[in-house]
Amino acid sequence: MAIENPSRQEIGEILKKAKRIAVVGISDNPERTSYMVSEAMKNAGYEIIPVNPQIDEVFGEKAVASLKDIDGHIDIVNVFRRPEFLPDIAKEFSEIDADVFWAQLGIENEEAYQYLKEKGYTVIMDRCIKVEHALTK
Repeated sequence: MAIENPSRQEIGEILKKAKRIAVVGISDNPERTSYMVSEAMKNAGYEIIPVNPQIDEVFGEKAVASLKDIDGHIDIVNVFRRPEFLPDIAKEFSEIDADVFWAQLGIENEEAYQYLKEKGYTVIMDRCIKVEHALTK
């Protein structure tokens, strides 16, 4: 079964409603895509929660080691990790209070997709959140 993303209109609705984005695999290096994309989303008014056990903080926000370390509801989990890590991240995602699993441009994994869809989650893969946000404004 192929991965099917929500329509551009649905993605626009998701982004309008969302306030908090947990970014898995974010870098504290301003040259990295994960940093640039997250900074753009922060500047657009979203709260960014860095999820990376290798770093201390990004944008003055303390980084957490895993999704389970985040207090409160998460609207979008935006993933910047290689595809082989997605099934484990998907399992962790299903154990927290989050709405949308979003794998960045170039990242998709059918096993993770199937797992989350069977549980009824909204899943977006191989799309850039910054580009989608710009397109749906």
